[in-house]
Amino acid sequence: MTESRASTQEIRPLKVAIVNLMPTRETTETQLLRLLGNTPLQTEISLVRMESHTFKNTGEDYLEKFYIPSSEVLKNRYDGMIITGAPVEQIPFEKVDYWSELCRIMDYARENVYSTLYLCWGAFAGLYHHHNVPKIPLDKKLFGIFMNRRTTLNDPLLRGFDDVFPIPQSRHTTLRETDVLTRPELTILAESDEAGVTLVKSNDNREIFMTGHLEYDTSTLANEYWRDKAKGLPIELPKNYFPGNDAQKPPVSFWRSTAHLLFSNWLNYYVYQETPYDYVSR
Repeated sequence: MTESRASTQEIRPLKVAIVNLMPTRETTETQLLRLLGNTPLQTEISLVRMESHTFKNTGEDYLEKFYIPSSEVLKNRYDGMIITGAPVEQIPFEKVDYWSELCRIMDYARENVYSTLYLCWGAFAGLYHHHNVPKIPLDKKLFGIFMNRRTTLNDPLLRGFDDVFPIPQSRHTTLRETDVLTRPELTILAESDEAGVTLVKSNDNREIFMTGHLEYDTSTLANEYWRDKAKGLPIELPKNYFPGNDAQKPPVSFWRSTAHLLFSNWLNYYVYQETPYDYVSR
């Protein structure tokens, strides 16, 4: 930050809304709050629930106590927003029961949230809704930890990143690079030989799209693997995850530092340093 910019700074907590669409709601909250909390920046978090969807894995009392309904979001402005993944990627967007409600949030965010971070299915939803970039079905689930290479040198979101870095993936769809490149308002920040396009941003830095799950804990992919095995679903071992590809051996995280760096860069460079001080009170 330049001296002239720093001299105008007033400090206030950043207001960040998390639209949590994951069925493992409490686990996802913990994962994201751990990453957002590991910076010197103060944040006020609002957890958001969809009103047009019945949550099977979370009690109504819990939602009422800790979550605000999406209609409440539309009455406020936020410095940042996170829209999570959801286990609906094999369903057409328009067939998802809360799609219209989510579209209202995404449209509202464009004018009333300074920077929005879209994760996994949330990234596919945002790219489709805002930029008409389609999701492409895969023949089988992309599952595991995949190395990515940065495709830009100077973007602040990747400041401090290694030239190649890991991102956990758990999805049935992907992006075509050509579809993203036809949108002049978008820039690809990272891609993978196996996982395809993995990080995209709008050129005004107001929208960040990540197709993977850097927020995942060490054991999250293992839990998904054993869950699907128990259900008799066709699931392969997650790639590059279990030591020696032996599911009986406990996995080891090697993406945690990348996760903390991405979230702290987003909060610092795209939210804190760019959002006007009076943005949320306008």
